Amino acid sequence: MRRGFIKGAVLVAAVALSALVLLAGCAKPVSNQYAIVFKNTGNPYGDKEMGGYQQGIEEQGFKAILRAPDQPTAEGQIAIIEQLIAQHVAAICIVGNDKDALQPVLTKAMKAGIKVFSLDSGVNPASRAVHVNQADSEKIGQTLVEAAYDMSGGSGQIAILSATSQATNQNLWIDFMKKTLQDPKYSKLELVKIAYGDDLRDKSVSEAQALLASYPKLKVIIAPTTVGIAAAGKVLTDKHLGGKVFLTGLGLPSEMATYIESGVCPYMFLWNPLDVGYLGSYVATALVKGTITGKVGEKFKAGRLGDYTITQAPDGGTEVLLGPPFKFDKSNIEEWKTVY
Repeated sequence: MRRGFIKGAVLVAAVALSALVLLAGCAKPVSNQYAIVFKNTGNPYGDKEMGGYQQGIEEQGFKAILRAPDQPTAEGQIAIIEQLIAQHVAAICIVGNDKDALQPVLTKAMKAGIKVFSLDSGVNPASRAVHVNQADSEKIGQTLVEAAYDMSGGSGQIAILSATSQATNQNLWIDFMKKTLQDPKYSKLELVKIAYGDDLRDKSVSEAQALLASYPKLKVIIAPTTVGIAAAGKVLTDKHLGGKVFLTGLGLPSEMATYIESGVCPYMFLWNPLDVGYLGSYVATALVKGTITGKVGEKFKAGRLGDYTITQAPDGGTEVLLGPPFKFDKSNIEEWKTVY
């Protein structure tokens, strides 16, 4: 009788233990890891953007994972995202190298319960909750065309030196530049070429040199990428073309100060990449907490940056705008070149 009782008790205990093990194996602990995947390594802008994201995540008490492929390709980002899915991170912030190629793996991440959103360079709205944008895309396009108009004296050949041909943010800005150029005011400006330096320094230098060789009457180069504008600044300086061919676009003050002070680049624009990343960190945690889902009109607080509201994006999705682009010229570059 006693032996039967002990045997039964052991059996009940074994079943209970198995159930606990099964439950433990099925339950996925809430992760405190928040990942950001930038376009590629060795990009000063990206380093600062990821640094801002890390700052925001850590000040909220969580762990930031900073990743980027060696080359700015969708394939490289896909491999990293697969690894992050396996880690079951809480959120993935993606700076997209391709709008559509990333959709399958990002959809897979969302189905795994991971909050996914894009930052800086967007992805397909179907594969993100929301997009964090530096500034109004149309305003950026208009501002850069107006700068070229000003520097050229209102007429002449202009060219664009962009990042990759798949870069969502640059392509959107370029689309708005083209639309702006259709205004009769800019009828004497001729867009002769859109070149792609792939956000790689050496290739951007080669593309800038090719533009000058192919279009000897070129008046302005617009480079809406920090790598491209710095490369073009060096080429124009080395060829002593300051005052003959002008440069504008989006650049880091620390990298462009010399060219602004010399007049090679009379002025340029940007936002603080640290703030872009920082804003992204609060979008990430708000999505995980359920404070926001990505719908138009939702509001949240972003630490030291204050309050934000989700708005409609031009691509049909939704976005959060950091603020308007800031102009850097000789009057303020000295104070900003040591900031970022």
